[in-house]
Amino acid sequence: MNWIPWASVPILLFGLWLYTAQLSSSFPTLRGKRIVLLIAHPDDEAMFFAPTLLALTRPELGNHVKILCLSSGDADGLGEIRKKELVQSGMQLGLRSVDDILVIEDKNFPDSMTVTWHPRLVSNLLTSAFAPKMASVSSKEPPQATIDAIVTFDAHGISSHPNHKSLYTGAHAFLKALMHRHSGWECPIKLYTLTTTSILRKYISLVDAPATIIGAVTRRKELGAYPTPLMFISSPVGYRTAQKSMTTAHKSQMRWFRWGWITFSRYMILNDLKREKTL
Repeated sequence: MNWIPWASVPILLFGLWLYTAQLSSSFPTLRGKRIVLLIAHPDDEAMFFAPTLLALTRPELGNHVKILCLSSGDADGLGEIRKKELVQSGMQLGLRSVDDILVIEDKNFPDSMTVTWHPRLVSNLLTSAFAPKMASVSSKEPPQATIDAIVTFDAHGISSHPNHKSLYTGAHAFLKALMHRHSGWECPIKLYTLTTTSILRKYISLVDAPATIIGAVTRRKELGAYPTPLMFISSPVGYRTAQKSMTTAHKSQMRWFRWGWITFSRYMILNDLKREKTL
């Protein structure tokens, strides 16, 4: 009968999964918002932000989610292929239209493990995309933008990739520029960042959910139209969708180590986002 305790483990884990997924749905979320997922490379949306996309694109929430990718991931000469893969993946993860997925190809944003993108250049690009009237808006008027929220990496970039970390500093630089000359007004764009964890927590998949939920509950919470923290735990169906967005869309990136990632990484199932403080 020694096999009975071992046989019960999968059942207990599945029950934990369903319970935590249901529990995460009780957290406040974004509704009726224009949201941009800011990423560095095609496949970031699937490997890191799939739970967020699957949650925020649910039709009943009324959000309009777009993806802005600042490189085509052309380090290996596969940029054109990877752009098409991103479009396919984005549609699998719930985006409304292929027109909601934009890939930037600019020599200032090379796909490189050794290059940090300049925050001013990232800020300039975001300004042209989402606050084109910034310079002409009077200091006596509120700042204007065409989106409500940006979702991106935190200061550590999950994997410490310099391109990921550049998005964090660039987004902050953009919001600082947006609020320049507008002291006293509320920033029209809220910035949410994905939490980086330790190596151990990164690779224990769903087992990290209880600790993450407890951490979110004990943190100072803010409600309203832009709550924080945000918590998204995918159902088993959502998890399979996230995996398929890698295995069927991002085929060019499915090397041996990525099979380990899509099997064991918490980010394929679980996302916790913090709203950053901005000026």
